[in-house]
Amino acid sequence: MDKKTSRASRVTIAQLMHPEHANPLGNVHGGWIMKLVDEAGALACMRHAKKRVVTVAVDSMTFREPIKIGYLVTLHAEVTYTGRTSMEAEVQVTAEQPVTGECTHTNTAYVVYVALDDDGRPAPVPQLILETEEDMQRMEAAKKRQAYRVSQK
Repeated sequence: MDKKTSRASRVTIAQLMHPEHANPLGNVHGGWIMKLVDEAGALACMRHAKKRVVTVAVDSMTFREPIKIGYLVTLHAEVTYTGRTSMEAEVQVTAEQPVTGECTHTNTAYVVYVALDDDGRPAPVPQLILETEEDMQRMEAAKKRQAYRVSQK
């Protein structure tokens, strides 16, 4: 199985937030952002593995800033870790006021997926090629997160 770079898995999703995305306070509902994060992370992992994936875990998702209706939400996702059948995707979320261009990083999430074969069983995934010092640092941090996840079982 060929190895792949994290760069090859990068996905960007952008969506304008409408009133139907609002919570009772008038900001974008956190659940809507969680859905978008899961979609972006899954797409990055599918792109990497060339297989369907299922969500296994979300490490954490801290909302640093509220996202307002009328803002453009952009999610950048890429694979940061690979195991035998599992992958971790880092998803960065930003909110942009489209008239002023003011951009705010609202949250980062780490989501774990497992690749599936045609029978729905876990399937091997390509390992990551670490191209840069940043790739190596992200992989080391991801390995620590994965070790923690495994220790919590």
